[in-house]
Amino acid sequence: MALSILPAGTDRDSPDQVCPVVSDQQVEGVSVAEKLRLMAVHAHPDDESSKGAATMARYVAEGVEVLVATCTGGERGSVLNPKMDRPEVLADISNIRRAEMEKARAILGVDQAWLGFVDSGLPEGDPLPPLPEGCFGLVDPAEGAIPLIKLIREFKPHVMTTYDENGGYPHPDHVMCHKISVVAFDAAGDPEQHPELGEPWQPLKLYYNSGWTRARMLALHEGMLAAGLESPYGEWLEKWSDRADRGDKITTRVECGDYFEVRDDALRAHATQVDPDGFWFHVPMDLQQKVWPTEDFELVRSLVDSPVPESDLFAGIRESIQAR
Repeated sequence: MALSILPAGTDRDSPDQVCPVVSDQQVEGVSVAEKLRLMAVHAHPDDESSKGAATMARYVAEGVEVLVATCTGGERGSVLNPKMDRPEVLADISNIRRAEMEKARAILGVDQAWLGFVDSGLPEGDPLPPLPEGCFGLVDPAEGAIPLIKLIREFKPHVMTTYDENGGYPHPDHVMCHKISVVAFDAAGDPEQHPELGEPWQPLKLYYNSGWTRARMLALHEGMLAAGLESPYGEWLEKWSDRADRGDKITTRVECGDYFEVRDDALRAHATQVDPDGFWFHVPMDLQQKVWPTEDFELVRSLVDSPVPESDLFAGIRESIQAR
């Protein structure tokens, strides 16, 4: 049975706007990379470009099929780029963020699907206000996982990435993204769960994106100072004791420095969210590539033999496919 996924912005109900996905059994003699599939589950448009983007770009260049699943449309996200903080932008933020996602998707070379949930916004204040009715952060994880289960069964990823139980940072949409991803990882392969969503498919590995660890930040900070440059990380490091650090949980470091420029181009495509003159672009590219040339992940579930530490999200899977 031929399967289909939708590029960014496509109406899922329109049969004329699909691109075929070749199954492992359809074509003989293709390389291992052409058979591999990676799904990255993210909360908002722009998250895919700041978390694991260079890794995705590397795998795309190697022939891996990559699909980004975006939980919400980012409708309640603030405009964080002063150059875009204009009334007409705020009035059309939903459509603008979708257009930004399409640009970023094309730069990274990935496919993308919207899961259709409504952005919760980031609650602020003391005490925190309640979340808006109907938002993603309030869904029942079992119900919220349904569109993701369907997408997994359509795309058939070997590897999934998502956020840790804290969401990477405590945004309600990031936390819920974690919850539905974990539910869907298990449910997609269970023939007794939601048979109406398609034939079961069990992803083989689940990873959490590793965000900013103290070790990474300190390495870049010291690299800037050694180069005679002002570091943007000094104040952040001084306050680090207030932050949880998961550096000791990293199992997998993917070499992807050659794709940092692609990552940054994709990030800049989210113009409402990212100031091109801002904090994230202060460290020279060659210094980043020298000091910390990897993106890092936590392997939390594996159904294949994949001893850690790893340098490849598909470790153990490549060998399994070759054996078949």
